[in-house]
Amino acid sequence: MASVISEGFRRLVSQQLVQFLDRPELISLGVYLAVPDASGELQLQPVEVWPANAERLSPAASDESLLLAEQQRRWLPLRRESLVIGALRVDSNINPWPQLLQERLLGAAQLLTEARLLDLEQQRCQAQLQQDRRQRSLLVHQMRNPLAALRTFTQLLLRRLDPADERRDLVEHLLQEELALDRYLEALAQPEASPSLSAEPEAPLLLPPALTPDRAEPLSAALQPLMARASATASLQGRPWHGPQQLPQLNLPGAAAVAEILANLLENAFRYSDSQAPLGLWCQRRDQSLALAIWDSGPAIALAERERIFQRGQRGSSSQQQPGSGLGLALARDQAQARGGSLELIVPASKLDPKLPAAGNAFLLLLPLNPNRANQ
Repeated sequence: MASVISEGFRRLVSQQLVQFLDRPELISLGVYLAVPDASGELQLQPVEVWPANAERLSPAASDESLLLAEQQRRWLPLRRESLVIGALRVDSNINPWPQLLQERLLGAAQLLTEARLLDLEQQRCQAQLQQDRRQRSLLVHQMRNPLAALRTFTQLLLRRLDPADERRDLVEHLLQEELALDRYLEALAQPEASPSLSAEPEAPLLLPPALTPDRAEPLSAALQPLMARASATASLQGRPWHGPQQLPQLNLPGAAAVAEILANLLENAFRYSDSQAPLGLWCQRRDQSLALAIWDSGPAIALAERERIFQRGQRGSSSQQQPGSGLGLALARDQAQARGGSLELIVPASKLDPKLPAAGNAFLLLLPLNPNRANQ
């Protein structure tokens, strides 16, 4: 990548040079940077000269006057260790310099060195970001084709099944999962349109536009595909699954996002709890809130880890041998808090309801029934 000199760096150079107005012994100052030319060779190019009415600087390679020794001129390298990225040219009418002036000039040269290195690093990061975006766009494009083919074959399979065929539910759930994948591909293609869950500057987590909290939807409709997926996963693992007898019957802003929170909790439960331990979803409607919990009856999470596992990149000691990123619980809590709710670990699950196991863990999601009032 050919480096450029940003306007921000140019302004900083001007500010640094102007500060020497109080030094009448200085005739002029000039800043040069090592910049590649058309052939890729590094050349010292002038960036700024002070005072403004001083003679305009030429590239060092074409300025013959610089080839001659000049008693009034000294060069201070812009250098970090063995890396030289430019020079500060100082023309003065005294030699040697006073100690204070020497320190100020060296300080200015060091500051310009660090600023230029940061400028170059920012350019490198921006170039890498652009490349990543191009690669992501290509990946999304390539993924759309097999996903579209899979959706077409699934629709054809659905047409061949009789209305009373019990396998229709399975195929319809497959179609719903494909639509969810399509939403995530759309979020990857246009991340700027996806809402951030957190105001923290460190890599905000994103949701597809379809999961925004603005539109109220039936929560039961959003949870039904998740319950079918959980039942199928439990069947494949050979463990009991206990879903609620009836899903909550209410309209909730961001119902799809609530399903996404529970999906993260369920994935953790299926992946990290004891492979034979029963698990399920517990629901309870309260006066001003809705309580939803994913529970299991396996070994309890260690006391010292019960809050740490909600931090990004952190995982419990029992899950270290399993693949994972340590983002699931952090993402789920971010989503809950973004909707005025909370997510906490309850041990044992029977603390929530005596009917639940006296062992194991329960991840309790509390959501306000009036999110606008909760966020005031």
